[in-house]
Amino acid sequence: MKFAKVWIFIASLFGLLGNIPAFAQAAPPIELTNSQSRKSQDLSGAWHYSVDPYRVGEVGFHGGAPSPNAQRFRDVNIDEALIANPFTFFEQDMDKAPEITLPAAWNSSQTELRYYDGLMWYRRNFENIGAANERAFLHFDAVNYKVSAYVNGQLVGSHEGGFTAFNFEITDKLRAGDNQITLGVDCKHDEQSIPPPITDWDLYCGVTRPISVIYTPQTFIDSARIRLDEGGKIIGSARLNGSQVSGQNVEVSIAELNKTVRALTNNEGVASFEIRPPRTLQKWSPDSPKLYDVRFTTARDELKDKVGFRTITTRGTQLLLNGRPIFLRGMSMHEEELGANPSRNMTPEAARALFSQLKNGLHGNFVRLSHYTHSETTLRIADEMGLLVWGEIPVYWTVDFNSAHSMEIAQQAMRESVSRDYNRASIIVWSVGNETPIGDARNLFMGNLVRHTRSLDDSRLISAAIMAGRKTENGVTTITVDDPLGAQLDLLAVNTYNGWYSEDELDVLPSFNWASNANKPMIFSEFGADAKFGFHDPTGRIKFSEEYQARYYQRTLEMADRVPFLVGLSPWILKDFRSPRRQHPIYQEGWNRKGLLSEIGERKLAFEVLARFYRDKQLQYQTWR
Repeated sequence: MKFAKVWIFIASLFGLLGNIPAFAQAAPPIELTNSQSRKSQDLSGAWHYSVDPYRVGEVGFHGGAPSPNAQRFRDVNIDEALIANPFTFFEQDMDKAPEITLPAAWNSSQTELRYYDGLMWYRRNFENIGAANERAFLHFDAVNYKVSAYVNGQLVGSHEGGFTAFNFEITDKLRAGDNQITLGVDCKHDEQSIPPPITDWDLYCGVTRPISVIYTPQTFIDSARIRLDEGGKIIGSARLNGSQVSGQNVEVSIAELNKTVRALTNNEGVASFEIRPPRTLQKWSPDSPKLYDVRFTTARDELKDKVGFRTITTRGTQLLLNGRPIFLRGMSMHEEELGANPSRNMTPEAARALFSQLKNGLHGNFVRLSHYTHSETTLRIADEMGLLVWGEIPVYWTVDFNSAHSMEIAQQAMRESVSRDYNRASIIVWSVGNETPIGDARNLFMGNLVRHTRSLDDSRLISAAIMAGRKTENGVTTITVDDPLGAQLDLLAVNTYNGWYSEDELDVLPSFNWASNANKPMIFSEFGADAKFGFHDPTGRIKFSEEYQARYYQRTLEMADRVPFLVGLSPWILKDFRSPRRQHPIYQEGWNRKGLLSEIGERKLAFEVLARFYRDKQLQYQTWR
């Protein structure tokens, strides 16, 4: 048996570990990566809820502490309290409040809450199933937007950010038998929020992804990272959490490759390792999405994962997957399932239904998960089905670029995204934002965010949907990718809507020239046109018709084929999605209609236009190989 060399973690500060994934010296937040493989108790199901638009459960008269009779989080049996003291009173009773099934956004669950974005309280009871020697953590896959969590009346933690996973330890708050959990969820956004108050998608407020209680040994594997480096080695690291983290053996095994290595943790509880894989290693790709069972083991804990091994790099204006040129045949997608009343409850079946339209219907190999971190379920299905992924955090349009708080929340969003999804082979790009306006404060903010992201994960490409300038001289239109942020990115990306938001004739689009001073690859991260399914115009000249959308795609794709440094597309968007911004009474009615599918999955005419283009690209790149 071959044993891994034990690396000293502190050496990473001096560059001695190169590209081996490492962790910062300061005690990081609890990650509990691969939460789905751990001992847990699912808290999905019926919860009581109480609307609190005036926040009386949070703030009292004249701005002080909330009145005891209004505190939704109190650990009190109100019926018993009234019997004990008939002269007291309560202005809430969570145990008698109406019920809602979680996870689900309250906007889609209750008609009267369609546009409510204030404070909501949830409560349920659960039985403690943990053993006496185990630790317990309240685990959230995501809550939108802020949450304060209480167990048996005691605050256990608060979190801001609506799309990433987080945990609160509750070991010392639990009691044997029955326990009470209360959540105060606030969906109000302000100028310092990430994202800001104005976007182009539905809020979907509340507990939109599963909640669970995770039980661990006293010392457990908190984080386990593994990947293939450019030199062909499998490298990684594991971090323990607990009172006995130093000098512990960590075993990493990949049975199918007949490889097992051991490494010893340092004083910070981190063990780093490398494995030289056999020649039989099958690299992960969209054509062959091979996943290996990987097991991390200590004396007291075990963590399993399914991992694909691949590399992603650039060479000049080429994009290379496993060392070979690739063209990204993609679509953009919001986290919204097919259906007339979606609730952002992305089950495995819902993710497969959407991805099947992309991979099998459109001949796609790439998805831009816009404009925020999508569910872990979605990413694991992408791994399984073989779709390359652009992951993004919601630094969107005009955030407060002068705000230290905005920067803190943006960095936290990226850190939590990387922590959860580091082992997902499908993710090849981390995007730090979308369509942010050029300016000194923005340039500084976004540059800092790029550097922060690279410090978290230097194995993937970093990008953002940036700005471009347009100029017409002597009847010739040239669009130049001149955003200063581009100099710091690995992959350029531009959203282009010529012929939709502009008044350009569609037939002139193929004549547009694209230029860039950077010797880097670029994708069109968005382009699209609204069309209401079933609305037809045989002339193809009326906007919102299927024919106009199809013509728009045809001419835009002809333009794309003339861009020499273009390596992919992620048109806007796979399916129609809810957006309070879009209120045309005939064509939109609260839906952004740029989907190639209607909200219930009906294919529009442009679907086949893009499918033909991608089929040709697929054959073209297969021939090159």
